[in-house]
Amino acid sequence: MMKNKLVTVYCILMMLLAALPAFGETKVYFSPNGGCQDAIISQINKAKKSIDVAMYNLTSREIAKELVNAKERGVKVRVFMDEKAARDNKYAKDKYLSQSGIEVRHYRADKGIMHNKFAVIDNAVLITGSFNWTPTANRENEENLLIITDTDVVKQYFRRFEHMWQSRR
Repeated sequence: MMKNKLVTVYCILMMLLAALPAFGETKVYFSPNGGCQDAIISQINKAKKSIDVAMYNLTSREIAKELVNAKERGVKVRVFMDEKAARDNKYAKDKYLSQSGIEVRHYRADKGIMHNKFAVIDNAVLITGSFNWTPTANRENEENLLIITDTDVVKQYFRRFEHMWQSRR
């Protein structure tokens, strides 16, 4: 009887341990100068299939260049930006990305803005937080960045990206 209980407990523990990777991992970064931009670039460089970016403000030359490099490696890259933020900022990288062959769409609205700041990589990694992909966010602002590999969370963000992408052509 005791042996059966031990086997049962052992089996339950093994199933729980096997399920742990499904819960994923979360890495936390802060700026200024806390490694946010380097963490984003590292994840972009690891991408094998797809990068979907929803970013209110994208002016980082370094990140934009890495997105183009990913595209040149054969990674499908899509970028969704707020139209007003891109139009009003002469450093916005939407035109550069588009001219480099990356499909870029803009959120256009009479009211409100597209204030999301996230990327889904290979449908397996989520980058999110208050961190805009800008030099100011990297060097001066108090910002946060999370890199999450929880499958359920990543799927929710991917579904949201698809919704925005399909509704704004």
